[in-house]
Amino acid sequence: MSGRDIYGGDIFSGHSRTRKREVPKVVAERDLVAEDAATGFCGAVVGFDRSYDGEFVKLEDRHGRVRLFALREAAFLIDGQPVTLVRPTAAPPKQPTRSASGSTRVEGLRARVARGSRIWVEGVHDAALVERVWGHDLRVEGVVVEQLEGLDHLAARLAEFEPGPGRRVGVLVDHLVTESKETNLTTGLGPHVLVTGHPYIDVWQAVRPAAVGIDAWPEVPRGEDWKTGICRRLRWGTPQDGWRRVYNGVNSFRDLETPLIGAVERLIDFVTEP
Repeated sequence: MSGRDIYGGDIFSGHSRTRKREVPKVVAERDLVAEDAATGFCGAVVGFDRSYDGEFVKLEDRHGRVRLFALREAAFLIDGQPVTLVRPTAAPPKQPTRSASGSTRVEGLRARVARGSRIWVEGVHDAALVERVWGHDLRVEGVVVEQLEGLDHLAARLAEFEPGPGRRVGVLVDHLVTESKETNLTTGLGPHVLVTGHPYIDVWQAVRPAAVGIDAWPEVPRGEDWKTGICRRLRWGTPQDGWRRVYNGVNSFRDLETPLIGAVERLIDFVTEP
């Protein structure tokens, strides 16, 4: 009878000297110190690289020299012991806890049924900026923003809407300054209508210059179309090109001037009061 038969199998199977030793895996966090087993180069992890030949780790030694080493099994030593370095997995991005307006973000939001009250703005650019910054808040509160297509239509729209309890109207107006046309069109509208605004010629100007990469908004003489004049002086192309710059420059309330922020916040409070 053979030795294999006596022991019921291979007598060397499972012997501690023949069993493959497991090498621990270590996440190569930044600044982890490791030694390349093949060359003896020792350094701290400072980054990673990837090529057609696989994943590589960057090690920087105490003299500032940086070398690339392939992330292969048992290719490194830590405290003299063989390890397999593995690249860290990217952490999932944190969900923002604040909305663009600075309010607490409501997770899993389903838009509330629209209230009877409304906020009216003069044009499409006003509506777009209000949505960009306060859109989350408006959906939480169930407030609809509508365009007037010009302040000249305000009186007719109010007569059609018939404001009253539970049907309030908040109106956001550009260039709302003393003795202006806008002020004359928005006085004496009753207790269920609130008009707020900002002093700027156009809502573009209520965007902080730094947000669109300029030092200040240029002066445009009276009688010249303001948006066209701005784009010409800033070399932004057409007003459509300029609007894209303005819109993309606004990510939160911090990119807007204080008068516009205050005006919109007052309107939201007004139309959501019980």
